[in-house]
Amino acid sequence: MKKWLHNTVIGCTAAALLLFLAGCGGGKESPAASSPPAAATGIQERTIKAGIGLNEDHPEGQGLKKFAELVSQKSGGKLKVQPYYAAQLGDDKKMTEALQAGLQEITIPSTSPLVGNIKEYAIFDFPFVFNEEKEAHAVLDGPLGQKLLEKLPEHNLIGLGYWENGFRNLTNSKHPVAKAEDFKGLKIRTMQNQVHLEAFQALGANPSPMAFSEVFSALESHTVDGQENPLATIKSNKYNEVQPYLSLTKHVYTPFVFLVGKKFWDQLSVEEQQILRDSAVEAGAYQRELNRTENQKALDDLKAAGMQVNEVSAEEKERMQEIIKPVIDKFAKEIGEDLVQEMYDEVAKARQ
Repeated sequence: MKKWLHNTVIGCTAAALLLFLAGCGGGKESPAASSPPAAATGIQERTIKAGIGLNEDHPEGQGLKKFAELVSQKSGGKLKVQPYYAAQLGDDKKMTEALQAGLQEITIPSTSPLVGNIKEYAIFDFPFVFNEEKEAHAVLDGPLGQKLLEKLPEHNLIGLGYWENGFRNLTNSKHPVAKAEDFKGLKIRTMQNQVHLEAFQALGANPSPMAFSEVFSALESHTVDGQENPLATIKSNKYNEVQPYLSLTKHVYTPFVFLVGKKFWDQLSVEEQQILRDSAVEAGAYQRELNRTENQKALDDLKAAGMQVNEVSAEEKERMQEIIKPVIDKFAKEIGEDLVQEMYDEVAKARQ
């Protein structure tokens, strides 16, 4: 095995996503989700283990629950998805490795942990690329997102599309962060991702990678000063109990990628594969919409809970972007400047 790498929403969004992932051109299947024709036909009785790192009440947890309902409905109850929340099956790395080994069937991690073995996924870690969700969706659901999904099968993984983690914001126990200088000296928990690490270092912070499951206790004990995550995650994990300051930096937009183990996928019939693919797309559209709604509600709830919330001006974000530009230029060369330019071109097109 190669090294580990890393309800219902009806309408235009779901339809567009479904057409894309199913392959709009002539009804062919998406290359990233295709496999040699399965020997079996029909739908068998199967139990499918699906694990995520976040809680059941998080939009991702609710999306997984919706996915399980859809799979059961579309298979007449023969395919049963067993959800596991809050890293019950391990962190993103462990669950992805379990997929590759055929020990688990589904996980939906952030794209960042995939960078270790598929360097191109680092483009989604570039700070200040997207201003709003629709720009990110245009990239993820377009040719570039598909191009990255097609890199997964050689790593014993199948990608059925992208869900939404969302814009990351900073919390800390020291002071509000409203300008670039406010990062100086802050010890911030980050994911084990080199783009994140070097970007925070360029801003003067002291990034400290650690497993997601360890973050709350590290904040509580002041092992680290702060962390960065989307609002729904901050609320779901009750970081407001140990973090008085929330700064709306929106410094990175992070997608989730819906992964199926290739060993499991290749055992499925064409009918079973289509049920999983369609359910992932439909549940993904639901999850994205829920995530946007929950992020606004989370912000209101965190304010009501006593967090001191501050905005970061567009001018300050531009200053931050200039400070970290050498980091972006460095990783653009490593990832491939053509791919990076393709991303920025797609963002510019979405803004029109």
